[in-house]
Amino acid sequence: MRAGVHLFTATAPDDVEGLARALREGHIAAADIVAIIGKTEGNGARNDFTRAMATHAFTRLLAEELAIPESDVGQGVMLSFSGGSEGVITPHYVVCTKSGLGLRPEPATGKRLALALARTRAFDATETGTIVMVRETAAAVRRALGELRVTPDDVHLVHIKAAFPTAAAGIASPARCTMAHARAASALGVAAALGEVDSDALTDDDIGARLDLYSQVANVSAKPGLCVSEILVLANSLYWDSSCRIYHAVMRDIIDIEPVRALLVAAGLSACGQLALDQTQRIRAIFAKSDADSTHVVRGYRHTMWTDEDFSDMRYSRCVVGAVLAALTGTTAIYVSTRAEHMGPSGGGPVAMIVDDE
Repeated sequence: MRAGVHLFTATAPDDVEGLARALREGHIAAADIVAIIGKTEGNGARNDFTRAMATHAFTRLLAEELAIPESDVGQGVMLSFSGGSEGVITPHYVVCTKSGLGLRPEPATGKRLALALARTRAFDATETGTIVMVRETAAAVRRALGELRVTPDDVHLVHIKAAFPTAAAGIASPARCTMAHARAASALGVAAALGEVDSDALTDDDIGARLDLYSQVANVSAKPGLCVSEILVLANSLYWDSSCRIYHAVMRDIIDIEPVRALLVAAGLSACGQLALDQTQRIRAIFAKSDADSTHVVRGYRHTMWTDEDFSDMRYSRCVVGAVLAALTGTTAIYVSTRAEHMGPSGGGPVAMIVDDE
């Protein structure tokens, strides 16, 4: 099995021409596409319709290419879009593919990028944001590990489009049925599956509250109306082929560059200054989670991201982390998503980078 990662920039939320051209020219086969993850230029809030525009455009394209109804596209492909391309962040999308007939019968000498798409069972509104969601998410992640033939230490990114079902008509939405609790429970599910937290000790009361409990590799957004969580696990495996490997680091706050420098070194890139163009061109994707520090302080200095009534704290945070990572790597095609409950330490967040080694 061979994993591929393809980066395209977008001129608008519904711009799919880059992928359409790659499909026409035979560089990518539509049947090989597992996931499309992108950044759009909306505000990232509830009224950000750019995500829906992107989802509709890619659904239509894939339905035509695969000769299937549009309603069937989501059964085989994760379409996940995050709004908010503030500052230097470039609207873009990453297409993840897998091809081939099976895994290597024997392990290779080195680990290569591997990816698997898993899904939970359907949740109802009363289960959202509860320990039930944690356990079901953990079970799905473990299934993906088995498919990839990897251990938890091999996993560097778990991207989740978390379920956030609507309560039945005439019934008040349960207290835990919120986007924040859906993200939090999903992230703790990743942490439980990978042994980052003691899953047996977790309770409902920990979800969204015990921020000292977190995953170093989870990247979760919640989708209103979605009943099934979609989970993409990216790891390095001895049983897969790819030109790429994936690496991760954890920023302790939104200006913490040293872990990212260490990641670059691990990937065989330079940690001295900004990457040279030839090294920047080896980067296939960058994913990060961030939030404005809830203590209103960064390294002893007060910040105003939570008290500025003119500009959302989410937009500030994305802008800062995007600029920090762009300054180090020399690329602005960076997926930065906010609201990071149990995703890295409070005020910081995980960073994952896919790098072409060939």
